[in-house]
Amino acid sequence: MHGTNFSHLTPIGFLQTFVLELMHVCEEAGLAPAERLIDQIARSAGRFFEEAFREEYAVEGTLEPECYAELIVGLKNHIGGQFSLASREAGCIRVVNERCPFGEGVKNSPELCRMTSSVFGGIAARNFGYAKVTLARRIALGDGVCEVHVHLDPQAAKTVEGVEYLAPPAPGGDRRAMDELQARIDEQMHRIWCQMNAHRQSRESIRPPTIVAKSPAMQAVLQAIETVAPTPATVLIHGETGVGKELVARAVHAMSERCQAPFIAVNCGAIPEGIVESVLFGHEKGAFTGAVEVHRGYFERADGGTLFLDEVDALTPAIQTRLLRVIQEGELERVGGHKTLMVDTRIISATNCDLEKAVAEGRFRQDLYYRLNVVRIVIPPLRQRPDDLPHLVGLILGRLSKRYGKSVHSVSPEVMGRLLAYAWPGNVRELENTLEKAVLFARPPEITEIPLPDLEPAGGGQSWKALRRQTLGRLEQSYLEQALRRAKGNVNAVAEWMELTPRAVYLKLSTYGMDPAKFRG
Repeated sequence: MHGTNFSHLTPIGFLQTFVLELMHVCEEAGLAPAERLIDQIARSAGRFFEEAFREEYAVEGTLEPECYAELIVGLKNHIGGQFSLASREAGCIRVVNERCPFGEGVKNSPELCRMTSSVFGGIAARNFGYAKVTLARRIALGDGVCEVHVHLDPQAAKTVEGVEYLAPPAPGGDRRAMDELQARIDEQMHRIWCQMNAHRQSRESIRPPTIVAKSPAMQAVLQAIETVAPTPATVLIHGETGVGKELVARAVHAMSERCQAPFIAVNCGAIPEGIVESVLFGHEKGAFTGAVEVHRGYFERADGGTLFLDEVDALTPAIQTRLLRVIQEGELERVGGHKTLMVDTRIISATNCDLEKAVAEGRFRQDLYYRLNVVRIVIPPLRQRPDDLPHLVGLILGRLSKRYGKSVHSVSPEVMGRLLAYAWPGNVRELENTLEKAVLFARPPEITEIPLPDLEPAGGGQSWKALRRQTLGRLEQSYLEQALRRAKGNVNAVAEWMELTPRAVYLKLSTYGMDPAKFRG
């Protein structure tokens, strides 16, 4: 921008010059073609401008065409343009401009017109799924005015020249592939459940297993199940009480080649210490007082299948030693016996405590820990997976309504807000218990009151807007924490998953006092 008066330099003029010179430097350095560089900058900036527009005007959901037109015209005029809406027809929006924000300097760098194309096209594609942008006339080429056509109908735009923009992929990967994976796991688990309960005349009291995985953290669990299930590897599942560790263990079994063999679940912490050895490994007749016959332990009964050891940290050192031998050698001896028995049992264990700390303190064998922890699956607590909660509520209410014969299939918006705001220290198990009590006293068709600890009664003196804002803030903070942990502190990856700019994510992190550096390494 030669000839610019220094005394009349403005922030916009400075940025215009900066962008132009940045393009030239990148071209000379061979870093990227100018148009590709502009396209990347414009798409990222377009996301930020759309977010700012939505926040200021409280716009949610997909933009309507008239709202989109207002956004792109207002955007360009705020930075020095003179844009106006020429026409808005079905499938096409036309805008004209009489003054370029880049001034006369644009004639020296007509590639800058790609910035307008990419901002307009990127925003349109995110909201309408498709856009083709045609720069019909350009000030940069001496036309006197700019005329931009944004085509939204791919069929009608087939014969039109322009740059195409497609909707970005769903954050966190291919949603369709994830839905298909969840469907496969659910179908296999349900089939095995039906086989196990075929002898029952009524299955009403037994609920078929289902994993709810709408949150990124639980989708990662599904992917881990798919990866590890076909292998013989031992699995250690870690998670707080009530998150569904046994359900995940059943899913691993259901998706494995052992699915037709037994799945036996054992709560190690619930077995009296004096009989743990007999329960797990069996005993011979006469092995001790009261042993009037041969008893096959859980390892023998699960031969060919899967043995799930919940609360594995509760096992005594002596039992840990015997368990290590079974895992390493595939053999055991019953209590009071001298014959070595070969078993082929896959071990899936679970704990809600810090096993590494238990190893360091000498309470858990280090060699056993390494044998159990070949593959580790971590199930996040319910408070860290708010995306799952509404779906869990619907699933649980469906079962409870059927059990109690009451047509209560939903909760009011106020109750849902309170459920989302609660921390759920007991996780899914506590949610089930809370909803069961609410269903018993609810008047169909929905739950309108639900007492929760550590929260004021429904309403709490807050307006719905205030409660909604508070709840959404907690959801956003929880999602950011999950995403940062998953991305190991990579803010750019988090921004891509959230379909935001890195700058917008940094602003949110600053608001919640979150440091991405703590999630690295």
